[in-house]
Amino acid sequence: MPMPGYVFKDGGPIPDSDLRDPQHQGNHTPGAVPVMETKEPATSTHSNSVASTMVTPTSSASGFDVPSDSHALAASADHEHIGAVQKGHEYGEVRDMGWNDHPKDVPTPLVGGLPNEDLWTLVRRFNKQIYHVKATNEPLLGGLDLNIVDEDEFSPDKLRSNVERLYMTVIIGMMGFGKHIARLRSWREPRRTACFAAAYVVAWVFNFIISLVVTTIVVLIVYPPARPILFPPAPLALVNSKTGGVQSPKAGVLGSHDSATGAPEKHKGEAVEQEAHNFVSGIGSIALSSAAGKHEQSDPESDPLNESVPDPTSIASDAAAAKQSSQGGVPTAKHDKTKQPMEQAMWLKMRPIMHVIGDIADGWERFANALSPTPPFPQETPRLRLAGVLVPVLAVSLLTTSAMFMKATYAGVGFGFFGDPLIWRGLDFLNKKIPNWQKYLELRNSILKGIPTNAQLTITLLRIGEANKAPLPPPPRSDEPPPSRPASLNGDDLALDASGGEIHDAIHKDPIEKAAEEHAAATEKPKHRHGQHIIGFFKGTAKTGVETKFGIDKVRAKIGSQQAKDHLGVLPNTNDPEYSGPVDFKGRYKGQKGWIYISTNVDIPTVSFSTKSSDGTGLEPENSSARFSVPIADIKELKKVGGLGWKAKIVVGWATGKTVADGLEIVDKYGETYKVTAIRLREELFNRLVAMGSQKWESW
Repeated sequence: MPMPGYVFKDGGPIPDSDLRDPQHQGNHTPGAVPVMETKEPATSTHSNSVASTMVTPTSSASGFDVPSDSHALAASADHEHIGAVQKGHEYGEVRDMGWNDHPKDVPTPLVGGLPNEDLWTLVRRFNKQIYHVKATNEPLLGGLDLNIVDEDEFSPDKLRSNVERLYMTVIIGMMGFGKHIARLRSWREPRRTACFAAAYVVAWVFNFIISLVVTTIVVLIVYPPARPILFPPAPLALVNSKTGGVQSPKAGVLGSHDSATGAPEKHKGEAVEQEAHNFVSGIGSIALSSAAGKHEQSDPESDPLNESVPDPTSIASDAAAAKQSSQGGVPTAKHDKTKQPMEQAMWLKMRPIMHVIGDIADGWERFANALSPTPPFPQETPRLRLAGVLVPVLAVSLLTTSAMFMKATYAGVGFGFFGDPLIWRGLDFLNKKIPNWQKYLELRNSILKGIPTNAQLTITLLRIGEANKAPLPPPPRSDEPPPSRPASLNGDDLALDASGGEIHDAIHKDPIEKAAEEHAAATEKPKHRHGQHIIGFFKGTAKTGVETKFGIDKVRAKIGSQQAKDHLGVLPNTNDPEYSGPVDFKGRYKGQKGWIYISTNVDIPTVSFSTKSSDGTGLEPENSSARFSVPIADIKELKKVGGLGWKAKIVVGWATGKTVADGLEIVDKYGETYKVTAIRLREELFNRLVAMGSQKWESW
């Protein structure tokens, strides 16, 4: 019988990093985190079922009496598809599912019905999207939590995240649709195009065009095997959007199938994510160049000074004012009465714009998850619901002529234009009788009710791991660039009208051209630019300044400066950090080194911080110490915080080349805030805490 207080891995026990609980020794399982005395103990259910990790506080303890659909699905043991984390295990300890293992050594699939690569893609994007969550007791109209609140905080980083999501969902999806249309119009796949054309001609003759379109959509929704038959998949970067034929990928090699450039990737989805990042950066660069008045066509043909200085648009500091000064104008920032009002107006309008972009991405993700549901969400109900909405449209199209349709359209336009008094009276009646009736009409609360966004899907998958005491391991870390070689591709499976040789030539560089490029790169003399020397000088100076500043912070921290304490440890000594998890996470609290521990093998699951390590053997109760201990059920707010301010992080990262370790704020129901800093695995700690309890979260 394995000893309690251990993490189980590969069927055998390894020492748990939990600390022993001095208050519960003899009554509970040894190896737990020390639980400090709390103001009001939280109650939770504790059973031997697979759902015992999910904390279920009573309404008197926390007010959460109605769980979300996500909690119910995660806690259910009746899953059609069973993965490694869903297999029951008789002991109460947390299982290590390969947190520090090579991806090939991680059990597959971790969650039934979902490949590990797809799971890690969801988690990786979840980490970039969710920053700040608060617990809520408000009713959930859609049955799912983690909805974005209307009053969420605006920040440029959030806007960037939403635009990246827009690219990865809507823009990539529309690119794929456009290339399918190009393939059909090109007649390069003659049998498929001929079938589409014949169906269209017959429908046109009998005036059933709308009926044909609606019927096709219904078939695609209800019967997924019809999708690859009607629209055979092909790598996005391999299809020419104009001719519909084969083209060489823009990256020069077909290293990924779902990206626009075909760039190589180490793990699925990384190429699209990098494209999205560069998409936003490109927009920012164009906007900044426009603000600075960049106009290279007017530059002198030969100007050594111009070539030696760095591009001002890359500095992003008073570029527009610099242009005005260079033209002989006097800077008028102090006297310009339009500057501040315009900046305020633009920032006020950014939040609604960010909301619109986020809502579009959310809607696209919901439709995608309705058409191709991921377990444990229902597989048939969402598709049937969407098809059911189109059935009346199909019936009307069969009974309506073109003239009747146009007449009804004109009647609707007339009523909208002249019926303003009736419209407003009707709206007033609805506002009195059904407050917030607009919310009920939103797609997420009507035909897409219960269908998750990718973030809601991800937190459900994380909760499945917690419910089975097998936290999902983090996505593999891409510390090295991906190999520049083509991804596996079977030309026989492609419907493109191209031979295997043509596809090979498209996805591989010509050997002669490749050899010429390598020879040119080897023989080319390095260009000595004064600008690079200038930038290198400033970089060295900045690095020296950063090191001096952190040295001063160590002294200030010793004399009690809390701000200086928060800076301790944010720069790791090596770029190969020591990883841990799933129960202990290295970090700092008020400047002190230690570990954040998550204890679930006690009656009251807690998160705590201690300066002591178990060293694989456990601690004696008299030597254990916890600086704070918060029951999971009492957590009301979780917020990711930077290790440094955003400007300081940019300078420090540029000067030192190191990754800044960020922090996390935990707020309990009493309003106490606990800030832990310099956490190497901040995202993994956040994901465990947000998925463990029965709190219903809102995204801020």
